[in-house]
Amino acid sequence: MSRARFGLLLGLSLVAAVTVAGCGQTSTSTSGPGGTNGHSAHIGAAMATVGGKSEMVLTNDAGMTLYYFDEDSASGSACTAGCMQTWPPLLTTGIPSAAASLTGTASFLDDANGRQATYNGHPLYTYSGDHAPGDTTGDGIEGKWHAATPDVKNISGSSGSGGYGGYGG
Repeated sequence: MSRARFGLLLGLSLVAAVTVAGCGQTSTSTSGPGGTNGHSAHIGAAMATVGGKSEMVLTNDAGMTLYYFDEDSASGSACTAGCMQTWPPLLTTGIPSAAASLTGTASFLDDANGRQATYNGHPLYTYSGDHAPGDTTGDGIEGKWHAATPDVKNISGSSGSGGYGGYGG
């Protein structure tokens, strides 16, 4: 194999490895309590148009809308494997923090997706079809995906955390 061809293949391999390593990850580098390295996801809120009306939605650090999936439970995410390409989970290395204005419970769930941030027990995701803060194009897909709002009911139907950790904002 020629030296130029080897260099090209090596370069393409590195690009592929970096792309795969970052695929589906929406963890952030915002400092917060807990975790092995002190980094955790942050759940914020912003106004967006959902279903034709202005509503407060949960957001990640980049201001992207967060979603929840009706088929999830308090003990695990139903969106795994290929689903994660379209709906990247909001992953965290520590305990997620939440904006002070949010009255729900920010926590996490250790499952097949890794340590996934939750709000009122709902595992949180972004949508690959959203391209800018304020986009809510994932809301209503298949009738099972919804833009997460600060007042979303606890997934377990009880007060407190539906996942592990039980830490509020």
